[in-house]
Amino acid sequence: MAYREGRTSPPEAVEQVLGLIASLDPKLHAYITLDGEGALRTAREAEARFREGRPLGPLDGIPLAYKDLCFILGLPATCGSLVYRDFEPRAECTAVHRLRAAGVVTLGKLNMAELALGPTGHNMHFGDVQNPWKSGHIAGGSSSGSGAAVAAGLALGALGSDTGGSIRLPSAFCGVVGLKPTWGRVSRVGAMPLSWSMDCLGPMTRTAEDNALIMQTIAGYDPADATTSRLPVPDYLSEMQKGAEGLRVGLPENFFFDAVSEETERAVREAIGVLEKLGADIVPVKLPAPEVLDALTNLITKCEAASIHGQVARERPGEITPQVLARMETGFHIPAHEYLDALRLRARLVKKYGEEVFSKVDALAAPAVPFSAPTLEETGVGAGEEMSEMITRLTRFTRMVSGLGAPAMSLPCGFSSGGLPLALQLIGAPFREDILYRLAYAYECETGGQS
Repeated sequence: MAYREGRTSPPEAVEQVLGLIASLDPKLHAYITLDGEGALRTAREAEARFREGRPLGPLDGIPLAYKDLCFILGLPATCGSLVYRDFEPRAECTAVHRLRAAGVVTLGKLNMAELALGPTGHNMHFGDVQNPWKSGHIAGGSSSGSGAAVAAGLALGALGSDTGGSIRLPSAFCGVVGLKPTWGRVSRVGAMPLSWSMDCLGPMTRTAEDNALIMQTIAGYDPADATTSRLPVPDYLSEMQKGAEGLRVGLPENFFFDAVSEETERAVREAIGVLEKLGADIVPVKLPAPEVLDALTNLITKCEAASIHGQVARERPGEITPQVLARMETGFHIPAHEYLDALRLRARLVKKYGEEVFSKVDALAAPAVPFSAPTLEETGVGAGEEMSEMITRLTRFTRMVSGLGAPAMSLPCGFSSGGLPLALQLIGAPFREDILYRLAYAYECETGGQS
């Protein structure tokens, strides 16, 4: 709107963002690769479209950045690792290509946990990503740079990837809106895989409306990705205007409020109270075997990650951070029959959730994370049992949702006493992202949002 009204221009917006990056990123470590010259060139092309009255899309001239596992022609894709420091993509990520075709300005590539294997944002190669709200605290992972960049204004939006929480964790800890779409809703062509049965690409933004704008562009069938769905993509912007009234929102009676901080529980329950005030019907729900689903999802991910990265781990172990290597290697020791049994059991549980949960409610509302962002020091643990326990604590409320293949959104819902963001997680039935946008937008309109 500001572009159309002449209050600013794409080059001016990009220059402002580049100035913030120059000022803040030496401490935040959100970027791995910055393409300032390319961004300004693309911004000037967008300005010409505005000036000449050519057809424009809602994202034309908007500066975005991408997690460094998204392949972009002309830019490196390190995947957060020295192993791929010389890798130059020969094809472009479908989601990025769709955004660039819509006129988006590419700022660069964002920091991430090495090989997407880490929920904190530690990266010994490119710098540990700092939480923009409080230095010394984690930004969350593995889309750590995406969360930090959006929260600090170093990009107006970003793409992240989510296998067990890697969009929702940094969104929650950094206080931004992050959507993990339904598995198969967004093409994954041109993005480094971690777990083919869990991986999703999705948007991270300051508001639900901005999130929907990006999602509208990247969602939909891709003939190059056989796992993408042919189901029509709803008009998310139109749907979100319908509000929360009449929606059935499930309040889990088990699992999601176990071992959460008092501040988190209070903020999440207050947010659910806002949705009830706006006309949503709050329905208590008993979730079928969430701990089992979490364990199955963890086992499946480990096996698939070991298969995908096994050759690198065996041939170049000295170039991989010990903690990351240790996580990867656990998958080498899981028998094939356990992996196959996990896939079968997971399928049964997905069916059970459809019959016993999403037949009764339109969405679930629960914490995204158990507590506000811990410190980098607290989570910078070794490669043994302590690391496994830390990862379990951080991913407890996100990983089991990935096992369902369901869409889930992290939405800011307040701050801790220490000034760090707290977050609500909205979970929908498969391909019902529109419901999540309705709830999130209604909540933001009522509360004014967080950031």
